[in-house]
Amino acid sequence: MEQAEKITTAGLLLQQYKKIRRHSETICRPLETEDYVVQPIVDVSPPKWHLGHTTWFFETFILMPNFKGYIEFNPQYNFVFNSYYETIGARVVRTDRGNLSRPSVSDVYAYRAYVDEQMEAFLQNTALSDKLVPILELGLNHEQQHQELLLTDIKYILGHNPLFPAYSDKEIFSKKSKEGSGFISMPEGIYEIGFNGTGFSFDNESNRHKKYLEAYEIADSLVTNADYLKFIEDGGYVNFAHWHSEGWDWVKQQNAKAPLYWHFIEDRWMHYTLNGLKEIDLSEPLCHINFYEASAFAAWKGMRLPTEEEWEAASEHFHWGERWEWTGSAYLPYPGFKKEAGAIGEYNGKFMVNQMVLRGASVATPQGHSRATYRNFFHASLKWQFTGIRLVK
Repeated sequence: MEQAEKITTAGLLLQQYKKIRRHSETICRPLETEDYVVQPIVDVSPPKWHLGHTTWFFETFILMPNFKGYIEFNPQYNFVFNSYYETIGARVVRTDRGNLSRPSVSDVYAYRAYVDEQMEAFLQNTALSDKLVPILELGLNHEQQHQELLLTDIKYILGHNPLFPAYSDKEIFSKKSKEGSGFISMPEGIYEIGFNGTGFSFDNESNRHKKYLEAYEIADSLVTNADYLKFIEDGGYVNFAHWHSEGWDWVKQQNAKAPLYWHFIEDRWMHYTLNGLKEIDLSEPLCHINFYEASAFAAWKGMRLPTEEEWEAASEHFHWGERWEWTGSAYLPYPGFKKEAGAIGEYNGKFMVNQMVLRGASVATPQGHSRATYRNFFHASLKWQFTGIRLVK
Protein backbone atom coordinates (compact mmCIF):
# COMPACT_ATOMS: atom_id res chain seq x y z
CA MET A 1 0.00 0.00 0.00
CA GLU A 2 2.79 2.39 0.97
CA GLN A 3 4.65 1.55 -2.28
CA ALA A 4 1.52 2.30 -4.33
CA GLU A 5 1.09 5.66 -2.59
CA LYS A 6 4.67 6.62 -3.40
CA ILE A 7 4.17 5.71 -7.07
CA THR A 8 0.97 7.80 -7.11
CA THR A 9 2.92 10.71 -5.63
CA ALA A 10 5.48 10.34 -8.40
CA GLY A 11 2.67 10.39 -10.99
CA LEU A 12 1.21 13.60 -9.58
CA LEU A 13 4.64 15.21 -9.46
CA LEU A 14 5.23 14.17 -13.07
CA GLN A 15 2.06 15.98 -14.15
CA GLN A 16 3.19 19.07 -12.27
CA TYR A 17 6.69 18.73 -13.70
CA LYS A 18 5.40 18.65 -17.29
CA LYS A 19 3.14 21.66 -16.75
CA ILE A 20 5.84 23.79 -15.18
CA ARG A 21 8.48 22.86 -17.75
CA ARG A 22 6.11 23.68 -20.63
CA HIS A 23 5.36 27.09 -19.13
CA SER A 24 9.04 28.12 -19.17
CA GLU A 25 9.18 27.43 -22.88
CA THR A 26 5.86 29.20 -23.46
CA ILE A 27 7.33 32.35 -21.89
CA CYS A 28 10.23 32.22 -24.36
CA ARG A 29 8.12 31.50 -27.45
CA PRO A 30 7.78 35.15 -28.59
CA LEU A 31 11.56 35.68 -28.52
CA GLU A 32 13.83 35.93 -31.53
CA THR A 33 16.96 33.77 -31.40
CA GLU A 34 19.11 36.86 -30.77
CA ASP A 35 17.06 37.76 -27.67
CA TYR A 36 18.10 34.54 -25.92
CA VAL A 37 21.76 35.55 -25.52
CA VAL A 38 21.71 39.21 -24.39
CA GLN A 39 22.94 40.18 -20.89
CA PRO A 40 22.78 43.99 -20.45
CA ILE A 41 23.78 43.98 -16.74
CA VAL A 42 25.10 41.46 -14.22
CA ASP A 43 21.70 40.99 -12.54
CA VAL A 44 19.97 40.04 -15.79
CA SER A 45 20.70 36.57 -17.17
CA PRO A 46 20.11 35.61 -20.83
CA PRO A 47 16.89 33.64 -21.35
CA LYS A 48 18.93 30.77 -22.79
CA TRP A 49 20.84 30.50 -19.52
CA HIS A 50 17.61 30.35 -17.46
CA LEU A 51 16.35 27.48 -19.62
CA GLY A 52 19.63 25.61 -19.22
CA HIS A 53 20.09 26.30 -15.51
CA THR A 54 16.64 25.04 -14.50
CA THR A 55 17.31 21.88 -16.51
CA TRP A 56 20.73 21.46 -14.88
CA PHE A 57 19.01 21.51 -11.46
CA PHE A 58 16.96 18.39 -12.24
CA GLU A 59 19.88 16.62 -13.90
CA THR A 60 22.29 17.40 -11.05
CA PHE A 61 20.10 16.90 -7.99
CA ILE A 62 17.60 14.26 -9.19
CA LEU A 63 18.83 12.19 -12.12
CA MET A 64 22.57 11.83 -11.64
CA PRO A 65 22.49 10.69 -8.00
CA ASN A 66 19.24 8.67 -8.18
CA PHE A 67 18.56 7.29 -11.68
CA LYS A 68 20.66 4.19 -12.24
CA GLY A 69 22.33 4.16 -15.62
CA TYR A 70 21.67 7.83 -16.32
CA ILE A 71 24.12 9.30 -18.84
CA GLU A 72 24.95 13.00 -18.39
CA PHE A 73 23.88 15.03 -21.43
CA ASN A 74 27.10 17.05 -21.61
CA PRO A 75 29.72 17.13 -18.84
CA GLN A 76 30.60 20.75 -19.71
CA TYR A 77 27.10 21.93 -18.81
CA ASN A 78 27.80 21.71 -15.09
CA PHE A 79 30.35 24.51 -15.56
CA VAL A 80 28.02 26.48 -17.84
CA PHE A 81 24.73 26.23 -15.92
CA ASN A 82 25.71 26.02 -12.26
CA SER A 83 24.59 29.32 -10.71
CA TYR A 84 26.10 29.71 -7.24
CA TYR A 85 26.48 26.22 -5.77
CA GLU A 86 30.05 26.07 -4.46
CA THR A 87 29.47 22.46 -3.40
CA ILE A 88 28.91 21.41 -7.03
CA GLY A 89 32.14 22.93 -8.38
CA ALA A 90 33.46 25.64 -10.71
CA ARG A 91 31.10 27.69 -12.87
CA VAL A 92 30.99 30.49 -15.42
CA VAL A 93 31.32 33.90 -13.78
CA ARG A 94 27.88 35.51 -13.64
CA THR A 95 28.93 38.52 -15.70
CA ASP A 96 30.01 36.18 -18.53
CA ARG A 97 26.69 34.42 -19.09
CA GLY A 98 26.01 36.72 -22.02
CA ASN A 99 29.25 35.61 -23.69
CA LEU A 100 27.96 32.06 -24.08
CA SER A 101 27.19 31.97 -27.80
CA ARG A 102 27.60 28.21 -27.33
CA PRO A 103 25.80 26.05 -26.39
CA SER A 104 23.35 27.35 -28.97
CA VAL A 105 19.68 27.95 -28.32
CA SER A 106 18.85 24.72 -30.17
CA ASP A 107 21.43 22.89 -28.01
CA VAL A 108 19.73 24.13 -24.86
CA TYR A 109 16.30 23.04 -26.07
CA ALA A 110 17.77 19.62 -26.93
CA TYR A 111 19.17 19.48 -23.39
CA ARG A 112 15.74 20.26 -21.96
CA ALA A 113 14.09 17.60 -24.11
CA TYR A 114 16.65 14.99 -23.07
CA VAL A 115 16.35 15.70 -19.34
CA ASP A 116 12.54 15.86 -19.56
CA GLU A 117 12.46 12.46 -21.25
CA GLN A 118 14.74 11.00 -18.58
CA MET A 119 12.75 12.62 -15.75
CA GLU A 120 9.54 11.14 -17.14
CA ALA A 121 11.10 7.68 -17.25
CA PHE A 122 12.46 8.14 -13.74
CA LEU A 123 9.15 9.28 -12.24
CA GLN A 124 7.13 6.61 -14.05
CA ASN A 125 9.29 3.81 -12.71
CA THR A 126 10.41 5.02 -9.31
CA ALA A 127 8.85 4.95 -5.86
CA LEU A 128 10.10 8.27 -4.55
CA SER A 129 11.74 8.25 -1.14
CA ASP A 130 10.67 10.67 1.58
CA LYS A 131 14.04 12.38 1.14
CA LEU A 132 13.71 12.82 -2.64
CA VAL A 133 10.20 14.31 -2.79
CA PRO A 134 11.22 17.62 -1.12
CA ILE A 135 14.16 17.99 -3.53
CA LEU A 136 11.87 17.48 -6.53
CA GLU A 137 9.37 19.98 -5.11
CA LEU A 138 12.23 22.44 -4.57
CA GLY A 139 13.25 21.97 -8.20
CA LEU A 140 9.73 22.74 -9.41
CA ASN A 141 9.49 25.86 -7.26
CA HIS A 142 12.99 26.82 -8.35
CA GLU A 143 11.87 26.72 -11.99
CA GLN A 144 8.85 28.86 -11.14
CA GLN A 145 11.17 31.44 -9.59
CA HIS A 146 13.11 31.47 -12.85
CA GLN A 147 9.89 31.88 -14.84
CA GLU A 148 9.37 35.18 -13.06
CA LEU A 149 13.02 36.05 -13.63
CA LEU A 150 12.58 35.20 -17.32
CA LEU A 151 9.83 37.80 -17.64
CA THR A 152 11.71 40.46 -15.70
CA ASP A 153 14.95 39.79 -17.57
CA ILE A 154 13.24 39.74 -20.97
CA LYS A 155 11.62 43.07 -20.11
CA TYR A 156 15.01 44.53 -19.20
CA ILE A 157 16.64 43.19 -22.37
CA LEU A 158 13.92 44.53 -24.69
CA GLY A 159 13.33 47.67 -22.62
CA HIS A 160 16.98 48.66 -23.10
CA ASN A 161 16.90 48.06 -26.83
CA PRO A 162 16.80 51.54 -28.47
CA LEU A 163 13.84 50.43 -30.60
CA PHE A 164 11.74 49.46 -27.53
CA PRO A 165 10.44 46.33 -29.28
CA ALA A 166 7.31 44.70 -27.89
CA TYR A 167 7.64 41.24 -26.38
CA SER A 168 4.04 40.54 -27.44
CA ASP A 169 1.04 42.37 -28.85
CA LYS A 170 -1.24 40.45 -26.47
CA GLU A 171 -2.08 41.51 -22.94
CA ILE A 172 0.46 39.81 -20.69
CA PHE A 173 -0.90 40.64 -17.25
CA SER A 174 -4.52 41.09 -16.28
CA LYS A 175 -5.27 44.13 -14.13
CA LYS A 176 -6.26 43.20 -10.60
CA SER A 177 -6.18 46.53 -8.78
CA LYS A 178 -8.95 47.32 -6.36
CA GLU A 179 -9.65 50.87 -5.27
CA GLY A 180 -8.44 51.35 -1.72
CA SER A 181 -10.39 53.13 0.97
CA GLY A 182 -7.60 54.10 3.32
CA PHE A 183 -5.74 52.39 6.13
CA ILE A 184 -6.32 49.23 8.12
CA SER A 185 -5.85 49.53 11.87
CA MET A 186 -3.91 46.68 13.44
CA PRO A 187 -3.97 46.42 17.25
CA GLU A 188 -0.86 45.89 19.32
CA GLY A 189 -0.30 42.30 20.32
CA ILE A 190 1.57 39.08 19.76
CA TYR A 191 1.32 37.68 16.24
CA GLU A 192 2.52 34.35 14.83
CA ILE A 193 4.84 34.73 11.85
CA GLY A 194 6.11 32.13 9.40
CA PHE A 195 4.84 29.18 7.39
CA ASN A 196 2.29 26.91 9.01
CA GLY A 197 0.43 24.04 7.41
CA THR A 198 0.89 21.55 4.60
CA GLY A 199 2.37 21.98 1.15
CA PHE A 200 5.61 23.46 -0.06
CA SER A 201 7.51 26.33 1.53
CA PHE A 202 11.12 27.47 1.39
CA ASP A 203 13.34 26.91 4.39
CA ASN A 204 13.60 30.66 5.04
CA GLU A 205 9.85 30.74 5.89
CA SER A 206 10.34 28.45 8.91
CA ASN A 207 10.18 28.30 11.89
CA ARG A 208 6.85 29.78 12.84
CA HIS A 209 7.41 32.11 15.80
CA LYS A 210 5.75 34.81 17.87
CA LYS A 211 6.40 38.51 17.40
CA TYR A 212 5.10 41.42 19.46
CA LEU A 213 3.93 44.35 17.32
CA GLU A 214 2.95 47.84 18.39
CA ALA A 215 -0.35 49.15 17.02
CA TYR A 216 -0.05 50.41 13.43
CA GLU A 217 -2.07 51.37 10.38
CA ILE A 218 -1.28 49.87 6.98
CA ALA A 219 -2.59 51.02 3.59
CA ASP A 220 -5.16 48.77 1.98
CA SER A 221 -3.84 49.60 -1.50
CA LEU A 222 -0.52 50.16 -3.23
CA VAL A 223 1.03 53.49 -4.14
CA THR A 224 0.02 54.41 -7.70
CA ASN A 225 1.89 56.03 -10.57
CA ALA A 226 -0.06 59.23 -9.88
CA ASP A 227 1.07 59.22 -6.25
CA TYR A 228 4.70 58.78 -7.24
CA LEU A 229 4.53 61.40 -9.99
CA LYS A 230 3.65 63.96 -7.30
CA PHE A 231 6.83 62.96 -5.46
CA ILE A 232 8.87 63.52 -8.64
CA GLU A 233 7.21 66.86 -9.39
CA ASP A 234 7.82 68.01 -5.81
CA GLY A 235 11.56 67.51 -6.27
CA GLY A 236 11.75 64.10 -4.67
CA TYR A 237 14.94 63.22 -6.51
CA VAL A 238 16.70 66.52 -5.72
CA ASN A 239 15.94 66.82 -2.00
CA PHE A 240 18.38 64.81 0.11
CA ALA A 241 16.14 65.12 3.20
CA HIS A 242 13.95 62.19 2.09
CA TRP A 243 16.77 59.75 1.47
CA HIS A 244 19.01 57.42 3.42
CA SER A 245 22.65 58.46 3.06
CA GLU A 246 23.38 55.40 0.92
CA GLY A 247 20.25 56.07 -1.11
CA TRP A 248 21.25 59.69 -1.73
CA ASP A 249 24.66 58.48 -2.91
CA TRP A 250 22.84 56.15 -5.31
CA VAL A 251 20.70 59.04 -6.64
CA LYS A 252 23.79 61.13 -7.41
CA GLN A 253 25.82 58.29 -8.88
CA GLN A 254 22.98 57.09 -11.12
CA ASN A 255 21.56 60.54 -11.84
CA ALA A 256 18.23 58.95 -10.88
CA LYS A 257 15.08 60.87 -11.78
CA ALA A 258 12.27 58.33 -12.10
CA PRO A 259 11.37 54.63 -11.81
CA LEU A 260 12.95 52.16 -14.18
CA TYR A 261 11.47 52.25 -17.71
CA TRP A 262 9.99 55.77 -17.26
CA HIS A 263 10.85 58.22 -20.06
CA PHE A 264 9.78 61.84 -20.40
CA ILE A 265 9.10 62.20 -24.13
CA GLU A 266 7.48 65.24 -25.79
CA ASP A 267 6.10 66.50 -22.46
CA ARG A 268 4.55 63.14 -21.58
CA TRP A 269 5.62 60.42 -19.18
CA MET A 270 5.95 57.18 -21.08
CA HIS A 271 7.13 53.78 -19.87
CA TYR A 272 8.31 50.60 -21.49
CA THR A 273 5.96 47.65 -21.06
CA LEU A 274 6.09 44.14 -22.50
CA ASN A 275 3.66 45.48 -25.11
CA GLY A 276 6.12 48.23 -26.06
CA LEU A 277 6.37 51.92 -25.14
CA LYS A 278 3.10 53.24 -23.69
CA GLU A 279 1.87 56.34 -21.92
CA ILE A 280 1.81 55.83 -18.17
CA ASP A 281 -1.55 54.87 -16.67
CA LEU A 282 -1.67 57.04 -13.56
CA SER A 283 -4.12 54.73 -11.82
CA GLU A 284 -1.89 51.66 -12.01
CA PRO A 285 0.21 50.55 -9.03
CA LEU A 286 3.73 51.95 -9.18
CA CYS A 287 6.32 49.48 -10.45
CA HIS A 288 10.10 49.03 -10.75
CA ILE A 289 11.43 51.08 -7.85
CA ASN A 290 14.18 50.08 -5.45
CA PHE A 291 14.30 50.13 -1.66
CA TYR A 292 15.97 53.56 -1.61
CA GLU A 293 13.15 55.05 -3.69
CA ALA A 294 10.44 53.28 -1.69
CA SER A 295 11.89 54.57 1.59
CA ALA A 296 12.33 58.10 0.23
CA PHE A 297 8.73 58.22 -1.00
CA ALA A 298 7.46 56.98 2.36
CA ALA A 299 9.50 59.64 4.17
CA TRP A 300 8.16 62.33 1.81
CA LYS A 301 4.64 61.20 2.75
CA GLY A 302 5.52 61.34 6.46
CA MET A 303 5.11 57.58 6.72
CA ARG A 304 7.29 54.45 6.45
CA LEU A 305 7.46 50.98 4.94
CA PRO A 306 5.97 48.07 6.92
CA THR A 307 8.22 45.56 8.60
CA GLU A 308 7.84 42.10 7.12
CA GLU A 309 6.05 40.97 10.30
CA GLU A 310 3.58 43.87 10.07
CA TRP A 311 2.95 43.03 6.43
CA GLU A 312 2.33 39.35 7.13
CA ALA A 313 0.11 39.99 10.16
CA ALA A 314 -2.14 42.31 8.13
CA SER A 315 -2.00 40.50 4.77
CA GLU A 316 -5.37 38.78 5.12
CA HIS A 317 -7.03 42.20 5.29
CA PHE A 318 -5.87 43.59 1.94
CA HIS A 319 -5.43 42.49 -1.68
CA TRP A 320 -1.84 41.61 -2.56
CA GLY A 321 -0.03 39.97 -5.45
CA GLU A 322 0.43 42.71 -8.08
CA ARG A 323 3.82 43.96 -6.92
CA TRP A 324 6.58 42.63 -4.72
CA GLU A 325 6.25 45.02 -1.81
CA TRP A 326 9.36 46.44 -0.17
CA THR A 327 9.49 46.14 3.61
CA GLY A 328 11.77 47.85 6.10
CA SER A 329 13.14 44.49 7.24
CA ALA A 330 16.62 43.14 6.61
CA TYR A 331 16.73 39.58 5.28
CA LEU A 332 17.75 37.56 8.32
CA PRO A 333 17.08 34.01 9.56
CA TYR A 334 14.05 33.23 11.68
CA PRO A 335 14.65 31.79 15.17
CA GLY A 336 15.87 28.21 14.91
CA PHE A 337 16.75 28.42 11.21
CA LYS A 338 19.22 25.74 10.13
CA LYS A 339 20.79 25.31 6.73
CA GLU A 340 20.46 21.92 5.08
CA ALA A 341 23.63 19.94 4.52
CA GLY A 342 25.31 20.02 1.11
CA ALA A 343 24.41 22.08 -1.95
CA ILE A 344 20.69 22.40 -1.09
CA GLY A 345 21.74 24.30 2.03
CA GLU A 346 23.15 27.03 -0.22
CA TYR A 347 19.70 27.86 -1.60
CA ASN A 348 18.73 30.61 0.86
CA GLY A 349 20.88 30.81 3.97
CA LYS A 350 24.05 32.12 2.31
CA PHE A 351 22.22 35.25 1.14
CA MET A 352 21.11 36.45 4.58
CA VAL A 353 23.24 39.59 4.57
CA ASN A 354 22.91 43.08 3.01
CA GLN A 355 19.49 42.38 1.48
CA MET A 356 15.99 43.67 2.17
CA VAL A 357 12.80 41.59 2.32
CA LEU A 358 9.94 41.96 -0.14
CA ARG A 359 6.55 40.37 0.51
CA GLY A 360 3.60 39.20 -1.52
CA ALA A 361 4.02 38.39 -5.21
CA SER A 362 3.77 40.17 -8.55
CA VAL A 363 1.84 39.94 -11.78
CA ALA A 364 4.84 38.00 -13.12
CA THR A 365 4.70 35.37 -10.36
CA PRO A 366 3.46 32.00 -11.70
CA GLN A 367 0.06 30.86 -10.54
CA GLY A 368 0.29 28.83 -7.35
CA HIS A 369 3.73 30.18 -6.45
CA SER A 370 2.80 32.69 -3.77
CA ARG A 371 2.03 32.66 -0.05
CA ALA A 372 1.59 35.30 2.62
CA THR A 373 4.72 33.87 4.28
CA TYR A 374 6.90 33.98 1.14
CA ARG A 375 10.13 35.96 1.75
CA ASN A 376 11.63 37.45 -1.39
CA PHE A 377 14.86 39.40 -1.02
CA PHE A 378 17.04 41.76 -3.03
CA HIS A 379 19.76 44.33 -2.54
CA ALA A 380 18.48 47.84 -1.84
CA SER A 381 19.57 49.28 -5.20
CA LEU A 382 17.82 46.72 -7.43
CA LYS A 383 14.60 47.61 -9.23
CA TRP A 384 14.25 45.42 -12.32
CA GLN A 385 11.73 43.19 -10.54
CA PHE A 386 8.02 44.10 -10.41
CA THR A 387 8.36 46.03 -7.13
CA GLY A 388 6.00 48.48 -5.44
CA ILE A 389 5.13 50.29 -2.22
CA ARG A 390 2.59 49.85 0.57
CA LEU A 391 2.70 52.50 3.30
CA VAL A 392 2.40 52.33 7.07
CA LYS A 393 1.70 55.04 9.62
